Amino acid sequence: MGIDALIFDVDGTLADTEEAHRVAFNLAFERYSLGWSWSRAEYRGLLDVTGGKERIAGYIQSLPLAAADCRRLLDLVPHIHREKTRFYSSMVNDGGIALRDGVARLLDEALHAGRRLAIASTTSAINVDALLHSTLGPRGLEMFSVIACGDQVKHKKPAPDIYQLALRTLGLTPDRAVALEDSANGLRAAVAAGLWTVITPTFWTEGSDFSAAGLVLPRLGDPHKPLNDEPGRQLKSVAWLSFEELARHARPPAPLDAVQALYRRVPQ
Repeated sequence: MGIDALIFDVDGTLADTEEAHRVAFNLAFERYSLGWSWSRAEYRGLLDVTGGKERIAGYIQSLPLAAADCRRLLDLVPHIHREKTRFYSSMVNDGGIALRDGVARLLDEALHAGRRLAIASTTSAINVDALLHSTLGPRGLEMFSVIACGDQVKHKKPAPDIYQLALRTLGLTPDRAVALEDSANGLRAAVAAGLWTVITPTFWTEGSDFSAAGLVLPRLGDPHKPLNDEPGRQLKSVAWLSFEELARHARPPAPLDAVQALYRRVPQ
């Protein structure tokens, strides 16, 4: 299999952003005097729902509320989420979030090898823009040929829509690209789109079922922050995932199981 593009998730994959998101949600809740405060343990469970507005709505619907109160709060969701995005963007713009180990290196290696980069994320475009500019500088947006965000598709992960959109825009079939993810929902979306997928979990996603992944590593690693027990365990040449090694590993994914098949749609 030849790789023409790498398609990256954002939250948890490019950077471990979830703590900043959690804090931003809580600040927005405080601004609206809602009396809610999501703990780390609670937020970890809430991440089963992809998309910030969907996460707030799902939380509201889980509360023991009268129907009228539930409707009133659901009407507030876009406003709460807008405020949350403002808090999150401020934290990112202040330099509070760094790329995960090995991400900047792998991006540069792929570009140096003449491959393209893409993003397939359920987060909003403004969040993606803020993170790329804060961590990669003015060239951040220019590095990616395609940036597909959650509001551009009808169904968010674990549906494959966002990956199918990225593939269509790249003009590639799934066997010519590799996805990089950190979560079970992201993996299901990528595999349902036909993509061979690398998983690098975080605190928020570790322990999930990643059996459908092509490769699971604790992180990408770097020469100055090598992976333990590598090379020799999963990697053959160096103790970090290089683009060269990724190209050797990548192969078309195994056939979909019955659950993954539910999300399979052929790109139009």
